[in-house]
Amino acid sequence: MTELRDKLPGSGDFLLHPGKVLLPDGPRSGMGVVVRDGRFTDIGAAGLVGSRNPDLTPIELPHHLVMPGFIDTHTHLTQSLGKSLVFGEPSEIFRRIWVPLEGSLDERMVYLSAKLAALECLRGGFTAAVDAGTRSAGHINALIRAARQTGLRSVIGLICNDLGGAAVVPERATILKNAARHLAAFEGDPLVHASLAISIPEAASDHMLADVSRMAGEAGAVFQTHVNEHLVAVERSLVANGRRPLEHLAHLGALGPHVLIAHSTLVTPHELNLLRDSGTAVAYNPVASLWKGNAIAPALQMAALGIRFGLGTDGTRADGFRLMDAAEGLQRAGFGLATGDSSCGGGWLWVERATAQAADAAGLAGVTGAIREGLAADFLLVDLDRPELTPSHDLMWELVRYGNRDQIDAVFTAGQLRLWQGWPVGWDARALLAEVREVTADAIARAPIQRVHKPSAEHRALGHFA
Repeated sequence: MTELRDKLPGSGDFLLHPGKVLLPDGPRSGMGVVVRDGRFTDIGAAGLVGSRNPDLTPIELPHHLVMPGFIDTHTHLTQSLGKSLVFGEPSEIFRRIWVPLEGSLDERMVYLSAKLAALECLRGGFTAAVDAGTRSAGHINALIRAARQTGLRSVIGLICNDLGGAAVVPERATILKNAARHLAAFEGDPLVHASLAISIPEAASDHMLADVSRMAGEAGAVFQTHVNEHLVAVERSLVANGRRPLEHLAHLGALGPHVLIAHSTLVTPHELNLLRDSGTAVAYNPVASLWKGNAIAPALQMAALGIRFGLGTDGTRADGFRLMDAAEGLQRAGFGLATGDSSCGGGWLWVERATAQAADAAGLAGVTGAIREGLAADFLLVDLDRPELTPSHDLMWELVRYGNRDQIDAVFTAGQLRLWQGWPVGWDARALLAEVREVTADAIARAPIQRVHKPSAEHRALGHFA
């Protein structure tokens, strides 16, 4: 593997001859892939591609798959310092843990948290991630700086709440001014893409929800919010508005093709029609449902109805392969077993929803998500010379069921090598981990976190475990 690493360029123009390439219509052998100026510029039969690019010496990768990087349609880059603090907690952990923790972070801690989370994303094969917005006190630039330094392509949400749910809640005019500035700040940026966010619909006034959604749509950016995730939130909306949260957004005209709804685990048939008819996208977060005990988003039904959706982690576990496995497995457990559905969509569905369809949901369809000429060269080199992938009869299913992040040898974004075998190229990740270990305990102690569930050791000591 050292020999292979020496062959790979850190950046610049290059030609790959991999064992297989995962193209939009499926895996192919005997292909050549050219990267120039950070984009795929020529993809085809190896001999023809080589003749069209005589200035490039092919890099032979007979045992590797070139595939699109995974795209996380919903995460929280400033929650990585909390990790297992939320395990075992009941509904709406954001109120008792995430909002207090994020709100207490200073600029340095926001930077460290975001850089750690971005590193975890890249290690798991995610070349792009949609951040739902930090609720810290105006330190979004630290988050952006950290993500950019790692090379993670990032859709960065600016929180626009005007009714709470963040460390700082400016006046309405200031929020809209900040939103316009944020949307304009990253035009033409090679790695950072602007988005506007409202944490949950009840954290903003009706006027703010409508205005922020409209502003994002007019700018060609994504508007994101958490909707229909917790039963208590659905009930609060019914009491306050006479409508469920998703219905209320539709009533305000705040849905549309530019909107990305996180979760949608509690959706009625009528609300599924609202999503379909408005073109609104959904982030299906299966591991979040498993870990937090939420309901299961009816992803297979969404696919059948033509509802746009991609896979998201919600800041849980950054491993794209295990995310696909959870996505399919949860649909099987929640719906497939009861109906005798033996395929639950098939391997191809989950690979697409983790890559190309996730890019579409994230507003990045014209930027990344596939090995296709003209798109950014955001891709993975996956080692196929592994027991788990031998013999190979159906690579798409095998990626979903057998794939794991330790099979990823290289991660590229914008044509630049960012990670080799799980560790970054060009900066010291060990130093980052050391600093995080040193400062996190004090940061957690300062945050006004309220936990219901005691740590596992305390539960055992109290006799709560057999």
